[in-house]
Amino acid sequence: MRKRLTWAAARVLACLLLAPVAHVARGADPTESDYYRIVELPIPDDVFLEVAALEWMADGRLAVSSRRGDIYMVEGALAKSPADARFTRYAQGLHEALGLAERDGALYATQRGEVTRISDTTSDGRADLFETVSYGWEIDGDYHEYAWGSRFDANGDIWIVLCLTGSFEARNDFRGWCVRVNADGTMTPTASGIRSPGGIGFNAVGDVFYTDNQGDWNGTCGLKWLRPGSFQGNPSGNRYYALTSAIGPRPINPRNRSRIMDEAERIPEMEPTAVLFPFVKMGRSASGIACDTEGTFGPFATQLFVGDQAHSTVMRVFLEKVRGHYQGACFPFVEGFASGSLALRFSPDGSALFVGGTNRGWGSTGRQEYALERLDWSGETPFEVDEMRATPDGFGLTFTHDIDPGAAGDLASYAMQTYTYIYRSGYGSPEVDHTTPGLVAARVGDDRQSVRLTVDGLREGHVHELRLDGVRSADGLPLLHPVAYYTLNYIP
Repeated sequence: MRKRLTWAAARVLACLLLAPVAHVARGADPTESDYYRIVELPIPDDVFLEVAALEWMADGRLAVSSRRGDIYMVEGALAKSPADARFTRYAQGLHEALGLAERDGALYATQRGEVTRISDTTSDGRADLFETVSYGWEIDGDYHEYAWGSRFDANGDIWIVLCLTGSFEARNDFRGWCVRVNADGTMTPTASGIRSPGGIGFNAVGDVFYTDNQGDWNGTCGLKWLRPGSFQGNPSGNRYYALTSAIGPRPINPRNRSRIMDEAERIPEMEPTAVLFPFVKMGRSASGIACDTEGTFGPFATQLFVGDQAHSTVMRVFLEKVRGHYQGACFPFVEGFASGSLALRFSPDGSALFVGGTNRGWGSTGRQEYALERLDWSGETPFEVDEMRATPDGFGLTFTHDIDPGAAGDLASYAMQTYTYIYRSGYGSPEVDHTTPGLVAARVGDDRQSVRLTVDGLREGHVHELRLDGVRSADGLPLLHPVAYYTLNYIP
């Protein structure tokens, strides 16, 4: 015998039935490719393009250097159909050019042993004039003695970070240093303490950053600010203070098995790592850097995008200055590149991010030996944490969409842990000194796009790993990437 439902019971049942219908109508939760699409440019079969650096020429061609010593010019790199791209070899015989910079129609290539100005004086599309600009540092035959060069800064300088010999020693002059090279050839030693860089680039206001990789005195990979006169943390090359008076006296040596911020208090010249990339969680080999200066690549204007060669990914980094030093948060952004993400460069209008890949000798999640890819924004804005700022009692979060105030104001939507790394002469470090701060309050702003998160137990010198699994947009979407890693060197 059927029982009749009371009006109240019928109403409850109707609500239960309607809830899943609304979810189905929305469809499956979006993925990265709904917002940013990877477009691979087909490289000709006879071109071995282990991409090392990218630069735009004034005439719209994309210059691409290879670890094998070639430079190719790519026409049609921004064409709607990637098959329309055309590759022409511009130069060959270089020594692993890991930096390209264009000026007045010439291309300045940072090779292992020098900066070279390369010109096409006959306008036939092929280089015919190679001029040494500067060779103020030394090399030997070591595999790891990379030289990563930037584009020109506002003063006309190329910034170069020089990897240690074997990534552990400084057997040759200025190994483990950053130097600046002017177009007239003048070389200025600028900062010490570098280990094994993977890329170099500028932020929106022109300050220079590089990525350094896990190893001795680097517990994990990180993004570091090349403040002139600074010590970046690895003392192996500090003997070369004897060769220059450009940046002051040699800093004292750090104590082994200490912590970064403890040593920063002892060593005035030391610049703490601005953003630590938790090992494995965010990658294994931080690489190229590109800044969204145009604001045409989505909602993340002025932020940095950083590659990870081993994981074939691009990360996103928000930076702020606290007490005169940069620090900030890193977020996952896009994974699935075809090779090891090494070189990053925005298109001139900022609408596309080019990613050059290679995996020879290093290995990568992307299985191809090399690749040249373009990351196109769809025009749709993903639901993400846009900014994560430190406050005296926690963090200020802003989002790219309006948020559901009930979900965003619920402390159960969040979880946080902190940890740091041993600052030591041995290779890398596990996460250590774990804490679980107390989440006290989550106050939603009147703009419905911000949350003030009050935290009991902030720890200077720690990565603050924040999970936001319960946060939802006003439309009911979960965050595309519900995790952030803030390196809290200084509490405001």
